[in-house]
Amino acid sequence: MSQFKFSVGPWNVASGADVYGPATRKEIPMEEKIKMFAKLGFDAVQFHDDDAVPAINDLSEEEIKAEARKLKKTLDKYGLKAEFVAPRLWMDPHCVDGGFTSNSAKDREFAMWRAYRSIDIAKELGCSLIVLWLAREGTLCAESKSACVATKRLVEAIDKMLDYDPTIRVAIEPKPNEPVDRSFCGTMGHVMGVSAATKDPSRVGGLLESAHAVLAGLDPANEMGFALAFDKLYSVHLNDQNGLKFDQDRSFGAENLRQAFNQIKILKENGFGTHGEYIGLDVKAMRTTPDAAAYDHLTNSLNVVKALEAKVDRYDYDFERKCIAERNYEALEMYVLNLIMGLC
Repeated sequence: MSQFKFSVGPWNVASGADVYGPATRKEIPMEEKIKMFAKLGFDAVQFHDDDAVPAINDLSEEEIKAEARKLKKTLDKYGLKAEFVAPRLWMDPHCVDGGFTSNSAKDREFAMWRAYRSIDIAKELGCSLIVLWLAREGTLCAESKSACVATKRLVEAIDKMLDYDPTIRVAIEPKPNEPVDRSFCGTMGHVMGVSAATKDPSRVGGLLESAHAVLAGLDPANEMGFALAFDKLYSVHLNDQNGLKFDQDRSFGAENLRQAFNQIKILKENGFGTHGEYIGLDVKAMRTTPDAAAYDHLTNSLNVVKALEAKVDRYDYDFERKCIAERNYEALEMYVLNLIMGLC
């Protein structure tokens, strides 16, 4: 039986549209997605605030809570939980220059309004984790913002969220670039620094996405291990990435099985999931995928995680210790490769 519980976002089943071309598949209604997520074996669903409550800017606070309660009934209907809610600031015109770090006080105020509403939605959905993907919290022109001032504004925004509800936790999802090329919180190390500066570091941690670590030229498993060492890995987004390009969200293990194995190994070795954490699969279908196969990338990623978990369960730690004692890392590396290839 798997150590892990799994989550997925409604954006992970999409129409295939991108910045270079139109949709290639039909849109799927939210309830139909939720029903299929349960059928595929997922345990929870991740939400942006406007996934949970469409047209959120046009609604009152009470109307937002009422819409969230309707969604909670749908989740209950199919036996799924909500893992987290994330304010989707990067798509809003108010946040063209960032949200929490915008040069505009009015836009910073709007970003906080959306953050507070995300907390309200999360409470109605029965979850306490708020995720911040700081997509536009950076610069396109280096001189347009002070990194020092912006970082202090980010800490201030998180402190306000912690004050708004004393039961929530905040997970920052770092990314070094895209859509801005100079992020103010681009790696898990940055996340740890921001966490330490908040008024309650025990409630501020990180969500590590495999592809984002690759984009920073870092190893995803090492980034996970860094956060785990401080009990700060609140969630993960497993996927894959073909080099230092745009964020691809490839199916987990599609590009680098050894790297994927290392991620599962470090998560299992450090008890990830035993305190209620979820493995999120933030993967996209290939743009050429037809409607009939719109969920296959999720099934494929689930199967890869479970297959690698089974290999970790068979991992020979006695042999590992022997190789380490002898400094015979060639033998250890070949053992891992043989294990992944099914040769031992």
